[in-house]
Amino acid sequence: MADRFFPNEMPEFVEEQEGVGAQSTLHTLLYLPYTKLADNFLRAALDLKEKVVKETWVSNGRRVKDFTLYTGALGTAFLLLKAYQVTNNRSDLSLCSEIIRACDTVSAGSRHVTFICGRAGVCALGAVVAKHAGDDALVNHYLSSFREIKLRDVPNELLYGKVGYLWACSFLNKHIGESTIPLTHTSLVAKEIISVGKRLSNKGTCPLMYEWHGKKYWGAAHGLTGIMHVLMDMELKPEDKECIKGTLSYMIKHRFPSGNYPSSQGSESDRLMHWCHGAPGVALTLTKAAQVFQDEHMLQAAEEAAQVVWSRGLLKRVGICHGISGNAYVFLSLYRLTGRIEYLYRAKAFACFLLDRADQLIAEGRMHSGDRPYSMFEGQAGMAHLFLDMIKPSESRFPAYEL
Repeated sequence: MADRFFPNEMPEFVEEQEGVGAQSTLHTLLYLPYTKLADNFLRAALDLKEKVVKETWVSNGRRVKDFTLYTGALGTAFLLLKAYQVTNNRSDLSLCSEIIRACDTVSAGSRHVTFICGRAGVCALGAVVAKHAGDDALVNHYLSSFREIKLRDVPNELLYGKVGYLWACSFLNKHIGESTIPLTHTSLVAKEIISVGKRLSNKGTCPLMYEWHGKKYWGAAHGLTGIMHVLMDMELKPEDKECIKGTLSYMIKHRFPSGNYPSSQGSESDRLMHWCHGAPGVALTLTKAAQVFQDEHMLQAAEEAAQVVWSRGLLKRVGICHGISGNAYVFLSLYRLTGRIEYLYRAKAFACFLLDRADQLIAEGRMHSGDRPYSMFEGQAGMAHLFLDMIKPSESRFPAYEL
């Protein structure tokens, strides 16, 4: 198991104090006052952003093959929007819009309907970027295209399913306007998802259950964790909200003794420590549940999951989906909810580990930069997004998961 992650040898907590004689460059970063450290994150993020644009856009002749947020050009656009929000550089916004227009052409007619891997992501992000640019006609174009998306023979998970479509609806309602996608529509889709979950549970001890390709997954990407996360943003009947809470309680009760979570129902393999499968994704959802339900038990479980991430979460990968960048968001999420400086420190520690060591570890072949090494969910675009989020941690959000 230890071959999947680096041992976490960083201090449990340090007080910021410039000029401390630290034992390594990493430890020096950990002691830096946050304002100075934020400058380091910003420089690194903007350098990485330029590299990502060059490798995913310029080098491809400004043409799109993979349009998705997960591994494709829309991930580059998402990063550019984040950079614009941090620096107010209008050229980032302009390039972002250009890339989305290319994604719009390529994704037209796609059977995939989600924000992360489908047409909904292009239309939703396009509308939001057009709003930032003050282009009402373009906003209307993307919204019209979004409303043309049909949910035919679609599963119920986040990456390719109805839940990923619903997340895009919530994203639009947050950034464009509350009733952009009507409540009557989202409630109907959510009701269908709940009905399927009850039916597959078959009155079992877990109130809701879902399958994807024949497996009852638990993780954020394809399973219970991601489905519950998105459903918590929906208008639901009280009994359906209790089903969500009961499902999360079932997961807490049946976690591994280590505090990690199975990737699927009945799995005994306590190996994965990712957003997509394992404690990191579950911790993010439990943190949200603690806020939605005002439930101390959920918060305690989220903090226990975060402790496992601190111990085993320095993965030998950089990415958002299954890497250190994604795992750092566990601590950012808990910091936003609790205000506890210890969680900000832990997010800082994971980000500093990447800032200090990622390039060298990748060059040495000791860290994987992803099959698509400059993508949002697998590669360095995700790391750049984390660095930008570290500048204003109270405004941080896990890309395409936290609203």
